[in-house]
Amino acid sequence: MRAPFALVAAAFGLLLVATPASAQRDPAYAAARTAGQVGEMPDGYLGFPSTPSAEVRRLVDDINIRRRAEYTRLAQTSPAGATVEQVAFTTGCNLIARTVAGERYMAPDGSWRTRTAEPPMRDARCI
Repeated sequence: MRAPFALVAAAFGLLLVATPASAQRDPAYAAARTAGQVGEMPDGYLGFPSTPSAEVRRLVDDINIRRRAEYTRLAQTSPAGATVEQVAFTTGCNLIARTVAGERYMAPDGSWRTRTAEPPMRDARCI
């Protein structure tokens, strides 16, 4: 299972952050992320460490729909034959690694953590 992850990660390294980067241009998303209302999850999608407002939920739902579309596209073009879930998981690993101090992320045990100066806790399968 580790081999497809490595091949998938190498195949689209720069594309992994395309959706989050465009979303971060949205001031509402940036504010929600800074406030800890949204965080990165190991499955490659954004989640809610606490109950979100309707506006934040709509924003995150839109981002997650765009992420799913990108994961699907990448899986379909993957030379390693990766599944959508493998692409999403690999992306989740990388997005959690790219969080900065103060941002929220989901640890492998399912608990929400706030990133410190230390590396985030990630799934053992993350490469």
